[in-house]
Formats: sequence, C-alpha cells, structure tokens
Amino acid sequence: MSNIKQLQDFTTQVRRDILRMVHAVNSGHPGGSLGCAEFLVTLYQDTMQRKEGFDMNGREEDLFFLSNGHISPVFYSVLARSGYFEVSELATFRKLNTRLQGHPTTHEGLEGIRMASGSLGQGLSVAIGAAQAKKLNNDNHLVYVLTGDGELQEGQNWEAIMYASAKNVDNLIATVDLNGQQIDGSTKDVLNMGNLKAKFEAFDWDVLEITEGNNIESIIAGMNEAKARTGKGKPVCVLLHTEMGNGVDFMMHTHAWHGKAPSDEQLANALSQNAETLGDY
Repeated sequence: MSNIKQLQDFTTQVRRDILRMVHAVNSGHPGGSLGCAEFLVTLYQDTMQRKEGFDMNGREEDLFFLSNGHISPVFYSVLARSGYFEVSELATFRKLNTRLQGHPTTHEGLEGIRMASGSLGQGLSVAIGAAQAKKLNNDNHLVYVLTGDGELQEGQNWEAIMYASAKNVDNLIATVDLNGQQIDGSTKDVLNMGNLKAKFEAFDWDVLEITEGNNIESIIAGMNEAKARTGKGKPVCVLLHTEMGNGVDFMMHTHAWHGKAPSDEQLANALSQNAETLGDY
C-alpha cells in the first residue's frame, strides 16, 4: 500500500482503535501511541518487506521490534489491520487472560510480536542480535527497531549503540520517537539528553532526521533514504520528530496523556476529530 490517501485513512482508523481500546479499560498509553500512528502504518504498509504468515524465525523478511512497549495500542492496531490477527481481538486489550497485554508479550503466541517489551532500554539490543543473525544466515533483509526519546536515558541503549557501530551492524535501522515528552514531563526537564544527532554520530552511526514525523509523505521519503544508507558499514539512526497525542487536539503539546485514558465525553470528542474509515472493531 503506497497510496497516500489510503495510508492516511488507515492511520485515522488506527487512531480510533487506540482511543477506543484505552477508553474501554480506563488504562493504557494513548499519547505516544497516537504520535507514532503514521510511522507504524507507513512502516508496515509501505516500508518493510513482509512475507505471508508469521513465524518467530523471521527469515527472508524484514523484522520490527518495538522497544517502548507501553505504546502497545498502536502496535496491536497496526498488526491486526495488517492481517496478523483478527481486528475483533482488539476489544480484548488489557482484559483478563487476553493476548493483548498492556505491554507486548510472547508467551501467548500473539502473531507479529517477536519480543516482550516495556521494560525500557532493551529493544535495541535485541534488534542488534536479530540483525547479526540475519548476517550469519546470509539473509539480506533489514531489522527495524523503535525506541522512545525518554527511553534513551536508559544506559543499556548506549552500550548497544557503541556495540552496533563497532561490529558494523549495517542492516539495522533504529528509529527514535523524538516527541520531547515522557511520563513526568518534558525530556529536557526530566533528564536533558542534549544533541542526540551529535551523540549518535559520535558513536559512528549514520544519522538522518525526519522533521515532519507525523506526515506520511515525509516518513516514506525518510525511510527510503534510511534504507538506501544500509549496507555501507554503519548502523542507521532515524530521528523521527513527532507530536505526542497527534490527531486529537486536547492531547497534543503536553505529556499529560502519556498514560491516561479519556472519559466518555473526551472519547466522543476525540473520535469526532477522526472520522471512521475502515470500520471499527
């Protein structure tokens, strides 16, 4: 799927899914999920090379790992609407005995989930291992991973960043959701990380920025550029500038909706800003 209008409609439906899932159980993380909707839709519907069906080996296809697992609502919606499992299962989000836990897990065999995530800082390390495994298997496909910007405050990331460049893991594209917000406030106020582009470059990564990270055309162009830079001896970092809560006016420009569910009235307001496109679950 590369038609921009189709991708935009898909994204609108994903936003509706996120809002309804979190509202139904009065629990979850809508802010970051909404901010990454365009990116994950584009990744699964345009950027990645995927094969039919799902297996944990993941050979002869591109792989994706979600490190900031608290944005599971957007991940589950995109997976379901990309055909990994039934869309109707989204209605079980965070309920007792569901496969759709608040943070993704692997023990229930949910299709599309390759690692348990949500204990922040670990996804990049897993993705590097998967990328090296592809090299050992002579598999020329790529490995993608998404981390949060606040998540980079975890020290394990920087060990992984150092390792990836030292070992020339050049079949890896690591995207940072750069929204400047985390659960306790802005990233600058909680723990300022300074110039992330300069930091990654100092660790010998190839870095590019997508300044309009909620614009599908910009994401397509940026990710195509990122793919073009793989295979040249360096891991690739994409700094994706997004707006937390994107698409819902009262959730934007604040960290307040990092982990808070909308009320009935707020849900109706938010859904009115995102007209149904593909059909609710």
